[in-house]
Amino acid sequence: MAALGMVVIGCVIFYHSYQSLVNPHVIKQPVLTMIVLTAASAISLHRAFQMRIIANKYNLLSLKTDARNSIKDGSASVVGFFSVLIASQLGILQADAIGGMIIAGYIFSVSYISLKRSSLILVDAWENPRITELVQKTVEERFSNESLTVRSVLLRPSGIVAQAEVHVYVDGNKPLTDIELLSLEIEMEIRSKVPSIERASIIPHSSAIPSKRQGRVWPKGSRLFHRSSNLT
Repeated sequence: MAALGMVVIGCVIFYHSYQSLVNPHVIKQPVLTMIVLTAASAISLHRAFQMRIIANKYNLLSLKTDARNSIKDGSASVVGFFSVLIASQLGILQADAIGGMIIAGYIFSVSYISLKRSSLILVDAWENPRITELVQKTVEERFSNESLTVRSVLLRPSGIVAQAEVHVYVDGNKPLTDIELLSLEIEMEIRSKVPSIERASIIPHSSAIPSKRQGRVWPKGSRLFHRSSNLT
């Protein structure tokens, strides 16, 4: 909701800035305007750093979004200060409109990041390539002698920790009990090497389906039709 609201605000600011660019006008009370912008910048940045500390402590996306917005707000006030300074002191009236467009760009950038992360959470997903690569590397290096390959690693946030769903290819000749023990070992290894993952679900997939009757291995994705003298 905050991101969608910022999109609307950004569109309004950009529209008015474009109108000022086409029809520039003299800024009234430039000194007072710059004083207000300086005060707004200081308050926004102070508030942003305080909120960022709380957001990182409790891993709350809403507060992180608000903190980023406050940082951009403080930066936008600085941009507004210099645009007013240039427009009033150097006589370049279009500087004020250009500053407004830059501020609108700041707002759009915050909105994009917030919408992206919020959308991932809504579908129970989490985009963190660093942890994904760490999980894959940990599993494949630790169980290299098991002819094991990681197919995919799916992450989802759960408060300040994460949950992982790891799909692996294993030898189809292994008995079910060995697969269960292997899955348990993989889960324990992931949790010990990646503390941010509280729970890991291991989904084994057979890398090949053996056919004992014909003494051959069926490739992945094929269907196995079994016949015997007792079946028609």
